[in-house]
Amino acid sequence: MWDSGLTVRPLPACAEFIYLLLKITEVKLRNVFLFIALIIVADQALKIWIKTSYPTGEVLRVFGFSWFRLHFIENPGMAWGWKFGNETGKMILTLFRLAAVIFGTWYLAKIVKQKHTRGFIICAALIYAGALGNLIDSMFYGLIFDKGLHYDATLHEYLTYSGVASFSSHGYAGFLHGSVVDMLYFPIIRSHFPSWFPFVGGDDFEFFSPIFNIADASISIGVITLLLFQKKFFKKHSEDKVPVAETGADVSDKVQVS
Repeated sequence: MWDSGLTVRPLPACAEFIYLLLKITEVKLRNVFLFIALIIVADQALKIWIKTSYPTGEVLRVFGFSWFRLHFIENPGMAWGWKFGNETGKMILTLFRLAAVIFGTWYLAKIVKQKHTRGFIICAALIYAGALGNLIDSMFYGLIFDKGLHYDATLHEYLTYSGVASFSSHGYAGFLHGSVVDMLYFPIIRSHFPSWFPFVGGDDFEFFSPIFNIADASISIGVITLLLFQKKFFKKHSEDKVPVAETGADVSDKVQVS
């Protein structure tokens, strides 16, 4: 039988690298929250820079690449620019995020104390950091910026704005009503569906079309890595929890088992 000499790996090399990186990371509660803080700082710094420096629309093409762009938009809804109904839906979503972050704070402390696997803890921290990053936008951006995507109760729709936003004591919306800032855009493939394709034949096709932010990416990386390595993460934790039977009998080298 022909042998190509190649070893078939069950997971991509990059995924294995992520897993090895997670394994060698020493996990202490302060390290977990430092890791979360670094993600939050990077996420908020990029958002604030974009919002206070540029109007909505394309900002630049990173290193001149057409497939890697900074394209500034705002959205009132979920991750990746998805929406969740009207202003009531946004409020429900923001409160859900707030509850998730409160629960996540307790849960992270719990799994670190229980010495869960490093990979599982870091995945949970990534998801937590992403949720907190977007929650900050929703809670405070409407209060601290003078312009932003906002809901008009008369028109029953969200209205965009022109110009560049700046910090202001008179915000564009109330507490919990701020819009999330997105800017990372990777239109790697731009083409058209074949004319014979059902329903969308001839329409434009783009991969990858969603515009997102660092917080969205943090959530996605955490979830995807957790799904890829869940058996390793949870199997290792189960093995660590196997109880060892103890007895009160003295052990002597004179005792022989026949």
